[in-house]
Amino acid sequence: MSNHNSKICGFTFVRNAEKFDYPVIESINSILPICDKFIICLGNSDDNTEMMIKSINSPKIEIIHSIWDDSLREGGVVLSVETNKAFDAIPEEYDWCFYIQADEVVHESYLKAIKEATQKYNDNKEVEGLLFHYKHFYGSYNYYGDSRKWYRREIRIIRNNKQIRSHGDAQGFRINGNKLKVKLIPAYIFHYGWVKSPFKQKEKQKYFNKLWHDDNWMKKNIKEDDHYDYFQIDSLSEFKETHPEVMIERIKKADWDFSFNINQKKLDFLTKLLYLFEKITGKRLFEYKNYEII
Repeated sequence: MSNHNSKICGFTFVRNAEKFDYPVIESINSILPICDKFIICLGNSDDNTEMMIKSINSPKIEIIHSIWDDSLREGGVVLSVETNKAFDAIPEEYDWCFYIQADEVVHESYLKAIKEATQKYNDNKEVEGLLFHYKHFYGSYNYYGDSRKWYRREIRIIRNNKQIRSHGDAQGFRINGNKLKVKLIPAYIFHYGWVKSPFKQKEKQKYFNKLWHDDNWMKKNIKEDDHYDYFQIDSLSEFKETHPEVMIERIKKADWDFSFNINQKKLDFLTKLLYLFEKITGKRLFEYKNYEII
């Protein structure tokens, strides 16, 4: 356990949060209590995103402005570029940097454990990051994805070492091209990117697929209809716990219905075997890991 109180700076990037219905205010507010500072890299938006951020009205928050390079249309690279801009703006005095994306929220019940982990590993320089469990909500606030297509864990707290870089489409991090050495902590990130009205989801999909694919791919693969079909999912589980307090008002305002028969699984034979094995043992075979647990 470290002698000095570890200092944490939160960081994120965001653009058009209002237009694509991102819970960015809830996201920031969810971890603000344990952050000493919070840096937001605000992309060129054509909505009220800046006003939304300013409405949080916290002296901890610093906004830096950015223009997205819309020509970076492969592999979602622009997202890691924006992540790195926010990370690079964090002053040296902070020990740990808490990265949270604009559709990710932390339940208040985990804050104590997160803070304790930053203290515990502060002086253990072998630990380059802290790894979180994930719940990916889908279709509505009542269901989450439970198949192998959703990643189970990801790094969200990293050392304030600028050799660490956001990797790929900003899902995880690398240091000098290598996976980070991390400790798994008893905390979850609740990911709400797949919970919004079918119309907003469709708008978001049209926009975000442009960050991965060229116009030809878009024409072939993105239907021109105006709403997203949530029923094209392979497997869901019912969520029976509580959502973070910061999400309560947003959940009350949800104005669409999605109900799903959780017994219905669209899995091929091998995937079903792997799914059942994971359900029974808690282990995921052949899992892609963006990190190295120590």
